[in-house]
Amino acid sequence: MSSHGERSPEAELGLLDATMIGMGAMIGAGIFVLTGLAAEISGPAALFVFVLNGIVTAFTGLSYAELASAIPKSGGGYAFVREVFADLQSFLMGWMLWFAYMIAGALYALGFAPNFLELLHVYGIVPPPDQVGAIALPVLPVDLPAGFALAFTAVLLLVALNAVSTAASGSVETIFTITKVTILMVFVGFGLTSPMFSTAEFQPLFPGDKTAFAILPAMGLTFIAFEGYDLITTVTEEVENPRENIPKAIFVSLAATVIVYMLVVTVAIGTLGAGGLAEAGEAGIAQAATEFMPTGLPVIQNGGAVIVFGAVFSTLTALNAVVIASSRVAFSMGREGQLLPGFGQIHHRFGTPFVAILASAVVMLGSVVLPTQSAGNMSSLFFLLSFVVVNGAVIKLRRERPNMTRPYEMPFYPVPPVLGILLNLLLTGVLVRYLIRTDPLALGLSAGWILLGVVAYVGLNRTWSSGEPGGQAVEGGSESEPSTRGAVADED
Repeated sequence: MSSHGERSPEAELGLLDATMIGMGAMIGAGIFVLTGLAAEISGPAALFVFVLNGIVTAFTGLSYAELASAIPKSGGGYAFVREVFADLQSFLMGWMLWFAYMIAGALYALGFAPNFLELLHVYGIVPPPDQVGAIALPVLPVDLPAGFALAFTAVLLLVALNAVSTAASGSVETIFTITKVTILMVFVGFGLTSPMFSTAEFQPLFPGDKTAFAILPAMGLTFIAFEGYDLITTVTEEVENPRENIPKAIFVSLAATVIVYMLVVTVAIGTLGAGGLAEAGEAGIAQAATEFMPTGLPVIQNGGAVIVFGAVFSTLTALNAVVIASSRVAFSMGREGQLLPGFGQIHHRFGTPFVAILASAVVMLGSVVLPTQSAGNMSSLFFLLSFVVVNGAVIKLRRERPNMTRPYEMPFYPVPPVLGILLNLLLTGVLVRYLIRTDPLALGLSAGWILLGVVAYVGLNRTWSSGEPGGQAVEGGSESEPSTRGAVADED
């Protein structure tokens, strides 16, 4: 129970569960989709794209680890920014993160559908995914495309699981993540020992007219692959001993993810070649597996089927992780009085942020109508901007509250957060420049969401200030759960 008479989240997740939330999000559909994109833009240098992205994000990871140990609140980057920045800035931070997680969830759900249909096709249950007809709804006179129906079903099932039990959703995330990493390691093992890999050619790194600068746009467009360790901090209050376990989970999940990406990309380029991987696109990893893995395997049948299995589990774990994360950001904003009070309440029976989960699910389902590429680019842009702000928050907090209890302090301060700010700004600039040329819709939608956030902030502030029952100014939090801002104690 909180000091205000409201239920607080219960700590039902261990170190392994927290680590798997991060890995489940980072090793998602991106490992199948983004490898081909990186190879198309940067050639064999795609090997370095994911390594460099891991290094760039590690600087921000240090900031997340220190802030999580000092401010053990759920809500991730929003909770940290809320502690040190003004109300409008913190609201917009939460507003961007909430939407970014929900967009990502919609993309994962849409990615799950064709992979699941392909899995059913492998076993002869349905025709090829592009030949599966629409599904007639039993109540409404509407035929829903099978892909949308499966995407909606996946979201609804995981939302129901999260709504009734945090422990159950954490256990599912752990089991599914271990399963998909095992599948990827089977792929790597067969690949490294195949005759195709023994003749692998990684030179020249930059074929044709490509230069070392080709790495930068590839990094910007694939950076979304490493947006996952931050999800761990959204469930801080639901993790046992969070001041120690959250930093550990961040570092372990990030290191493991970089290693997995390096191995998978090395095998894919080593067997198909950068050109072949780029040409295959989203099907590159499956095509590589089909080339070198044996056929006639019991149950699994062939290498392509193995990858389809992995893709199904990858999209499900990533989807479950962002269902968890998006709802916790909304819960934290509601508890701080920056969304409607119901968002910040814990269900009396299930012990979960029930309203926040359902509201996030509604927006997530609505997001499936957005153009897929533009939605993904919006998500990347919002995450990059949020990482810049989080690095700024750790610097501001060090200056303003130097005696604050920090069980974990990053080494070589202030170098990591300064580098984190500069590198994330560089990637943001590269991404924006790329989007101006190729996807202006993503920039327009991003600006529109931020403007909508300003309108929502002003509207909520006026509602609370008008003296309506149960409300007060946004700056002060809601009556049902007054703001906990600044409640983290400093050292004596």
